[in-house]
Amino acid sequence: MTTKYEALIRNDTWTLMSLPPDHKVIGCKWVFKVKLKPDGSLERYKAWLVAKGFQQTLSLDYFEAFSPVVKPTIIRIVLILALSLQWPIKQLDVHNAFLNGDLS
Repeated sequence: MTTKYEALIRNDTWTLMSLPPDHKVIGCKWVFKVKLKPDGSLERYKAWLVAKGFQQTLSLDYFEAFSPVVKPTIIRIVLILALSLQWPIKQLDVHNAFLNGDLS
């Protein structure tokens, strides 16, 4: 089993670059969480590196914001279709998701 870190390296998730002189660095923060099993025993430790987006200024640091979120109405429609057409319903969790497009 590979770790998430190994997957980040294998998928060339980032490239280390020099900061252009007319740009500023956006801070980040580590967020840690302990996941417990239903009986209260330790399941695993989780960690996220989160960008401090609140330090950015609209029209200076960025020009638009986008968050790919599914609306609850769409989820209900898909579930109704699956039930009416007797499709099997399954759940999955994606551990390492990467965007294929290049960001400018």
